[in-house]
Amino acid sequence: MKTEIISLGEIQIEKIEMDGNTIAYIRSDSPILTDVQSALDLIATVDYQTGCSNLILDKESIVEEFFDLKTRLAGEIIQKYVNYRVRLAIVGDFSGYTSKALRDFIYECNHGKDLFFVSDKEEALKRLL
Repeated sequence: MKTEIISLGEIQIEKIEMDGNTIAYIRSDSPILTDVQSALDLIATVDYQTGCSNLILDKESIVEEFFDLKTRLAGEIIQKYVNYRVRLAIVGDFSGYTSKALRDFIYECNHGKDLFFVSDKEEALKRLL
């Protein structure tokens, strides 16, 4: 496994090369995925800086509204990522969410191939490889 760190202001991208694949682990101290436009901007930035279309984001890098399915933000963002063939793993603790709809959504995503909700970086890497 080979890694490279790219710092872009408040965003830090860890470019991970593993088994012939490249994955970008994006970290930020504040939410960077706040709306559809920021999601598209993130795709463009990561692609330009790393050429990666497999992304890992910490849950804290995403606004809380994403996890309230009534806002439709999650669906809109995910649709853009699927359209641009970008796969995403979100790392964090999701046990605090009590919404049955969100739990069902997470379950379905984790059985798909484009979006994963995982507990740690290692699980994210396994899913994206």
